[in-house]
Amino acid sequence: MEFSDAGGPRTRPADARLSLPRPSRLAGGGFQRYRQFRATVWHESMRLASCRRILSDDHAFGFVLNAIESRRVELLGRRLWRGMDPEIVFNYAFRWRYRPQLREVYGGARLVEGFYQHFTFGGVKGEAASNHLERIAAASGAAAGILDGAVRGGRGTEWIEKRVPGIVRALGVDSLLTVPIALPWARPALPVDEDDLRRALSRVSRARRGEFGGVDPDEAEGGEGVRAEYERLLAGGGAAGGGGGGGAGAAGGTGGILVPERTDVDETAIYDADLIGGLMRRFRRWRSGWSEEHRAAGDEFDAEAYAEGSRKPFFADSRRPAGEGVALLLDHSSSVAAVQLEYKKATLALCEALSRLGVGFSVYAFSAAGRSVACWAVKSDSEVWGSTCAKRLAQIPANGPTPLAEVYGRIRRLVASAGKGRRPGTLLTLTDGEPSDPDAVRSAVSSFRALGIGMVALGLGPDAARAAAIASNLKKLGYERALAVSRLEDIPGKVLGILGGD
Repeated sequence: MEFSDAGGPRTRPADARLSLPRPSRLAGGGFQRYRQFRATVWHESMRLASCRRILSDDHAFGFVLNAIESRRVELLGRRLWRGMDPEIVFNYAFRWRYRPQLREVYGGARLVEGFYQHFTFGGVKGEAASNHLERIAAASGAAAGILDGAVRGGRGTEWIEKRVPGIVRALGVDSLLTVPIALPWARPALPVDEDDLRRALSRVSRARRGEFGGVDPDEAEGGEGVRAEYERLLAGGGAAGGGGGGGAGAAGGTGGILVPERTDVDETAIYDADLIGGLMRRFRRWRSGWSEEHRAAGDEFDAEAYAEGSRKPFFADSRRPAGEGVALLLDHSSSVAAVQLEYKKATLALCEALSRLGVGFSVYAFSAAGRSVACWAVKSDSEVWGSTCAKRLAQIPANGPTPLAEVYGRIRRLVASAGKGRRPGTLLTLTDGEPSDPDAVRSAVSSFRALGIGMVALGLGPDAARAAAIASNLKKLGYERALAVSRLEDIPGKVLGILGGD
């Protein structure tokens, strides 16, 4: 077996070799990619053992032949061992997600793609003309009959190959028609929404109930036995796809950014409804860009402020600047371990408020994974804040030092590659201590500012005096603004105040 960065899996029966894409090129987190890779290795091994000829998928004839052969070798392999069933179902769910909508495929290739989806998954994605659906269903039915005859009669590749022209004719396409291939490894390794994956699993389980009737979609989703295997590999440094360990479990990502992916986490423990509600009441007018400020003259008199001797006893409406995208970086070093529950509650309340106010934002955190630093992606700028992101936040461990410069280096590579139009307007760092290398942080802050990204730091101290000292030290590192709080529940309001121009 060898790895290749060109195309998808290539099985060569003549010299008994498998050429596979690297797991890091698959979608999802580390554990999800490992499960797809594991199923692919098994499937291609079964193909190697059972196929005499493997044609290219580039043309309609080879594409149809390989689709039938793929199902045949799967059935033969499952006769030998049924232990792969949950992994096969899980892999099918990802394969369904990778397939394009039929409206995105043009010409005769739409019929070939529709045949593959109907034959493999029992249905098609999107809509198609009624006459096309009739051809697709007829070709899929014919292929199912050929598959059954091959398996029951112990027939091989040559027998199937002789019957493929009939399916091509049923589709009404040329055998040499070029077929665009939907490759999962052509997409970046991004987090996968749990609800989306669960729907895909249910879809596959229903469509293939006749073959995988004994596999529960929830079992296929969890893969706990395989997770233990994966974590042993991860601990030994040999896990496919890379990633960090620690309390967040197996994770994977790109550019040194990891994605927490445990699904057995109770995110409700870090929800504080009172804190979230208070924030929304306080910033109820922030969405429209207006807020109330105390001034020496204004529209409304504040008797309490006047009685307290304030020189600004009037309310006045003030227009806030339009909010740009913001990236949040959360310090999860060991010094926050004792208060990490409250810290996460405050952070989650902030994210809930930003989401409800319609502010575009991304969230990252850093801690230690073994002897190295781990930078975690809690929410990307393209994701919608929800329970999946909250689960990621809840499982990040609080441990290790504060290697802020190294973390900044990883995030800078990420935002620089996104292009000017996709970069956040502000990077706001929440930290409770001094970085391990102040000079390196000062240089990193300057490099972000050179990209046009505003740099703001919010220090966390155990009391007012310590918080003030932290803010003073942060100002020396080149941040445009450096503030501090001594109460964790003040974090969300302070951050929203910063973003709103206070």
